[in-house]
Amino acid sequence: MPEVEIYTDGACSCNPGPGGWGVVCLTPEGSIQAFSGFMANTTNNYMELTAAIEGLKRYVNPHKIKLYSDSAYLINAFNQNWIDNWLKNNFRTADKKPVKNKELWQQLIQFNNFHTIQWIKVKGHADNKYNNMCDELARKQIEANVNVD
Repeated sequence: MPEVEIYTDGACSCNPGPGGWGVVCLTPEGSIQAFSGFMANTTNNYMELTAAIEGLKRYVNPHKIKLYSDSAYLINAFNQNWIDNWLKNNFRTADKKPVKNKELWQQLIQFNNFHTIQWIKVKGHADNKYNNMCDELARKQIEANVNVD
């Protein structure tokens, strides 16, 4: 099974507000692919999840993936079994409230079932070159798409 590393990050100005996401994909052959996007009215968490989806959807055949994110919201959902509990409770939290961003979580669950994904938490705004690159990509999308007068 092919292996790939995906770094993701999302950013939002004024949460909610204009947001951007950035993705960097590394292949074992050493190629680097970077891409990003923008949403006019969103939240930071929505952008974090969107970044992961955008990275994962690039791979149409099953891959072994290490996905790196500084989002505890994203990583903990998979590593601390939040997803399993949400599925058991019809996408309700422990206090019976609807899980936010349900449609994005459903996409991520499909990717998680299709690929072999290791969800890895990295420290944000630290010394991780590719996480910093994703953050810069996301922020540049906000800057490029928001009218600054």
